[in-house]
Amino acid sequence: MHHSVSAVLLSLFLSGGGAALAQSPSSTVGLSIRRIELVSDDVQPAVEVAVSPGLSTMFLFDSEVSREGLTIEGRERFAMVDAGLTVLRLIPSEKISAGERLKLTVRFQDGAAPASATFVLVAHPARSEAHVEVYRRKRSVENYQEEVRQARIEAEKCREENERLRADRSVPDGVTGLIATSVLDGRGIDFRDVSKVATLGPGGAAGNLYVRTFRTARRVAVEVGLVSRGDDQSWTAVGATLRGKANEELKVLQVWQSGPVATGSDGKRVVVVEAEASSESPLGSYTLKLWDADGRRTVTLGNVTFP
Repeated sequence: MHHSVSAVLLSLFLSGGGAALAQSPSSTVGLSIRRIELVSDDVQPAVEVAVSPGLSTMFLFDSEVSREGLTIEGRERFAMVDAGLTVLRLIPSEKISAGERLKLTVRFQDGAAPASATFVLVAHPARSEAHVEVYRRKRSVENYQEEVRQARIEAEKCREENERLRADRSVPDGVTGLIATSVLDGRGIDFRDVSKVATLGPGGAAGNLYVRTFRTARRVAVEVGLVSRGDDQSWTAVGATLRGKANEELKVLQVWQSGPVATGSDGKRVVVVEAEASSESPLGSYTLKLWDADGRRTVTLGNVTFP
């Protein structure tokens, strides 16, 4: 591997400084369970809910809904629309485009106010809200207590992440920093070239020249060489996910790109995605997905394995 890329990887494994683009821990917007309370007047604003291709979003209602009264824009863009009396499960297909906004309306059977609820499903290339609870009636004290408990858990996660970031800023760069933070932990960096087995998904915003993976005691990284596919507008990856076959995700720590991918740009562009993973983590194949700032340009690589 070229020495300059090696230096970049050492820096990324350490702290995410310099030109690296930081990414928040992999999670949906807000809490893991989204709670929506409907008002009883006629003016009920539409609530935005994030959905993503291949990922399930489940609505749970505290009142029975009418299957016949369910309307969803772009029904052909969903691989599954499974409607029950109080549960609605949606799985968008690859036909849905990032940033696309589709209206979902449900109608309740009992005739009480509000008689219906409208949601705007906002497509994201890799993020979705897995569990959305919708309430028409007054929620119980226990329900609010559970929400407070989850909020405290999320706040504690944020506190721990802030402490980790502050600690990383205080350590030296280079190999010294890798030793100081126990990233190596006596193991070193294992390397694997998976260029011949990694699969490039259709419709990607760039082609790939090579795919290389790395593992230390506490981190993994994927290095991808990208080339333009003729798009006139340059783009830079700002987010990424690494998802296993069982739909589990590695916690992505940062995404770094050597420069924008653009038509006529000289040579390749290098993207490095770093994630947390202990040595005991499963070694199966993962799917890497990259996306730009507005989520409309993506690159998907399957069958990515680590040493």
